[in-house]
Amino acid sequence: MDSKKTIPHSEAAALFNKNVERVNWHDETLWFVREKRDRSAHQIPEWELLRETASQIKFNVLSNIHDYLVEFEANAQKNGIIVHWAANGAEHNAIVHSILEKHQIKQMVKSKSMLTEECHLNDYLTERGIDVIDSDLGERIVQLRNEPPSHIVLPAIHLKKEDVSETFHEHLGTEKGNIDPQYLTESARQHLRDVFLTRKAALTGVNFAVAETGEFVVCTNEGNADMGAHLADVHIACMGFEKLIPQRKHLGVFLRLLARSATGQPITTFSSHFKKPIEGKEIHIVIVDNGRSEQLGREDFRNSLKCIRCGACMNTCPVYRRSGGHSYHNAVAGPIGSILAPNLDMKKNADLPFASTLCGSCTNVCPVKIDIHDQLYKWRQVLVKEGYTPTAKTVAMQTMSAVLANPTVFEIAGKTGRFVMKNFPALVNNKLNKWYDQREMPAPPEESFREWYKRNGKANKGKKDE
Repeated sequence: MDSKKTIPHSEAAALFNKNVERVNWHDETLWFVREKRDRSAHQIPEWELLRETASQIKFNVLSNIHDYLVEFEANAQKNGIIVHWAANGAEHNAIVHSILEKHQIKQMVKSKSMLTEECHLNDYLTERGIDVIDSDLGERIVQLRNEPPSHIVLPAIHLKKEDVSETFHEHLGTEKGNIDPQYLTESARQHLRDVFLTRKAALTGVNFAVAETGEFVVCTNEGNADMGAHLADVHIACMGFEKLIPQRKHLGVFLRLLARSATGQPITTFSSHFKKPIEGKEIHIVIVDNGRSEQLGREDFRNSLKCIRCGACMNTCPVYRRSGGHSYHNAVAGPIGSILAPNLDMKKNADLPFASTLCGSCTNVCPVKIDIHDQLYKWRQVLVKEGYTPTAKTVAMQTMSAVLANPTVFEIAGKTGRFVMKNFPALVNNKLNKWYDQREMPAPPEESFREWYKRNGKANKGKKDE
């Protein structure tokens, strides 16, 4: 389904970094969102208690996932919701298509759903003659540009208003060069209004599904999910099984965390509950595995399934902010995507856990306390052991290991390196040295710390003893 050639993160990031002004703007914009998150979180004295509570609730769900899934299915069916199960992305796409075929629907409006991005649903349906319109403003912008989202909450964060103006002029016929955000937003609203009124099927994602009641909750700021779902005859909701929570009362914990972590808002503008279909209409929910069971079985990585898709880890990550979401060649970018993606395809996504400084900022802001940076480090170990790292890197690490393990060899290598850097700098300052690509090489020291200590250590120790 995904026929595009995968560009390694480092190469894709290098392309993004060619436009220094845009990179700086991207970095500063996301950090601004991170600061809003901090201010919002600090206004709640019990913030850390909320995080811990949410983490424990999710731990309970993952530990008892079978029982909660059975409970949710039974209660949803009592409410009149039609429940479908999909083992993988292919089954998910086929189920959605079969529902549309049954009702002879050729046009569908869709609100934000990262699961459908993960399964490449849009391409699948388009190939089968289904017209799919994304109704989230950011999603619609990137759809018109034939691009994937670069962020799970802010899909078009990599674009400036000038880019949007150009895109809308080309596809919607707006005034050329008009970059007024209000004008562009109103143009999109008018463009989508007819879509909402004419589509007979609407697809939404799911933020939370409540086992106790059989209902599900969709959170948006634009109201587009509500417009689509309430005006359509058929509402299809798609969710990974990890979106379950045990009881409705637990929503209070997650709704207070979600928007504050994502955008710094107290709560999303619309938190809509869907429990039973209106008479004469249908609600379908597709519950998807697609590798989640395997991740659940990985003790070191199962906590990643606690994720509530707030994007806070992306907004704080220094690598994501300066490399852009498209460099991650995966539906979910950033730190959380880098620990989810290898589970789906280790070979294709082996580069992503290395796209991190392991600074731990992602873990610090995660509202459900996922140990993200620890998992990134553990994925590196797994990938190396499984042989998925580049041969050159493997050989380099083995060589370094041998050098560092032998003091004599280490000393000789250090002297040789200092001599070469000092007398033959061209051997180091060239394109083969990836470090030199982005930095100026430091001046070589006259001596190593070991040599300095041999000369000064004993004398200083004697003075200290006196």
